[in-house]
Amino acid sequence: MELTSSSMLQAVLAVIGFLAFLIVGSILLPGRRIERAQDGGVPRIFKLNGLALFLTTALVVGICQAMGWFSLSFLYNHFIALLICANVLAFALSGWLYWRGSPDPDASKGFLRGFFFGRELNPGILGVDLKFFSYRPSLIALALFNVSFAVAQYEIYGELSLAMILYQIFTFAYVFNYFQFEYGMVHTWDIVSERFGWMLVWGNFVLVPFFYCIAGLTLVHAKGDLPLLFAIILGVLFVFGFWLFRGANEQKHRFKQDENTKIWGRPAETLDGRLLVSGFWGIGRHLNYTGEICVYLAFVLTVGFESWIPYLLLVWLVGLLWHRSWRDERRCRKKYGELWDRYVERARFSMIPFVH
Repeated sequence: MELTSSSMLQAVLAVIGFLAFLIVGSILLPGRRIERAQDGGVPRIFKLNGLALFLTTALVVGICQAMGWFSLSFLYNHFIALLICANVLAFALSGWLYWRGSPDPDASKGFLRGFFFGRELNPGILGVDLKFFSYRPSLIALALFNVSFAVAQYEIYGELSLAMILYQIFTFAYVFNYFQFEYGMVHTWDIVSERFGWMLVWGNFVLVPFFYCIAGLTLVHAKGDLPLLFAIILGVLFVFGFWLFRGANEQKHRFKQDENTKIWGRPAETLDGRLLVSGFWGIGRHLNYTGEICVYLAFVLTVGFESWIPYLLLVWLVGLLWHRSWRDERRCRKKYGELWDRYVERARFSMIPFVH
């Protein structure tokens, strides 16, 4: 991970090439188009070809790796240089977004606020919605970094540890499923209501790909390995968290599409046809966040006690999702009023059933 002028140049070219490939792929690859009204009632068309783009990227990189034209260990060896480039890109893109955005005072009150939160809801270029697109380099880069750690470990030691194998299975399933569920993203708070500024730009281009992979980075030179029984327990934890996280989100999405849908084999029960109280949503108000925490707990525990640094990711995620649940509560109480109070009485628990 030495930082030299040569490694910086290679990192710059890699970042430019990666983003260009993804933008072109987002334009050319086929995908279902759906319309979603944003805040203010303005309709927006989203092209859902993220899964095709992810699989195409994996195929191209896999072929290059197999043919010896390129080694993914490049990402591991140039991690610091790529991190610097990503930060420069995030600040430059945020500045450009601020410069091109509307000076409407409702969109931005002062430079710092406008730069941080953004001025525009859905800026685009070449027909690509940049905010929606930003999740693609974020998660595809995360997946590539994770695989690069396995390649680096194999090139250095000639084998993969059980912990690394388990980590690869967990993280690939997580990213793959995100793109399977990409249609659900258009209903999220980030896409519907958040403006596109430094907060989302830096989060997607720097925080997620370079911080959320910290457990995999630690595993490259990990000296110990997981006992088989502990590996099985982690597998159960991951499956449980994944079921809770994705299951809750899927139930909510199906209800938004069709209020007569069935949840766990029974007609969905609602409050005034607006709030779902069946399935996970009748037990707790934010169990999808609880499931995601369990998923990342499984990621981090593959490291065991090799280092405390990966556990910072878990601390960060718990704080982030707790704050997001608080923000969700405030927004929903404002939106639904007395109906939300009734829902809170019905689904008494927030993130931890029978505890919180």
